[in-house]
Amino acid sequence: MRTRSVLGVSCFAGDLDQAAQTVLERIDKGGGGYACLANAHLFAAARRDAAVEEAVDGAWAVFPDGWPIAWLQRRQGAAASRIGGPDLMPLMLDRGRANGLRHFLFGSTPEAVERLAERIRVTTPGAQLAGTLAIGSFDEAATVEKIAEARPDVVWCGLGAPRQELWMRRWAPALAPAVALGVGAAFDFIGGTKPRAPVWMQKSGLEWFHRFVHEPRRLGWRYLSTNVRFAMAVLRERAW
Repeated sequence: MRTRSVLGVSCFAGDLDQAAQTVLERIDKGGGGYACLANAHLFAAARRDAAVEEAVDGAWAVFPDGWPIAWLQRRQGAAASRIGGPDLMPLMLDRGRANGLRHFLFGSTPEAVERLAERIRVTTPGAQLAGTLAIGSFDEAATVEKIAEARPDVVWCGLGAPRQELWMRRWAPALAPAVALGVGAAFDFIGGTKPRAPVWMQKSGLEWFHRFVHEPRRLGWRYLSTNVRFAMAVLRERAW
């Protein structure tokens, strides 16, 4: 797996096809563990919270789920692309049909999980859903037990960052050999509970602006604070 360092974090450096293949190989080998899809918000959270930093460091792979992350990798000469959850999940669902890959959907609300499951059944017939669950339905230990009982190969976590990273850090060993992937808002975008930015905005690094326009109260301060912290961290690193 080719990587490039961003703010001291070793991040996957490749395209979406290579990222999916990397995850599939990990599953095939029974490696277990978890992978983070990291954007500027997660990087900023990790720099001010030791628990989040440990969660990122403990991942077997960190994918650059943010235009600035992939851009910094390309500045180092890597052929790096943004690996977004809403892109990686459909590709994995599609490819997993060939070998009966079992997927578990673990999200933040029953509505988001149910809508996603319905969408998958329509768009990717033959994809095997081992089960679905929303956080809060049971206590954490009982939740993990129910997921493990379903014998999934991959657990998709849509809890939002950094909540999903902290959860995976704690519980991924109990889910092995399943691989856990934190994909955040992918549940909402793929399931249709929230609109995703047009492709031209995604490719231009403006997907954050589209999300801000649709959720200004929830995302306004987050984008202002974390993006500034991330930019300042990059500037300090480059200055040294």
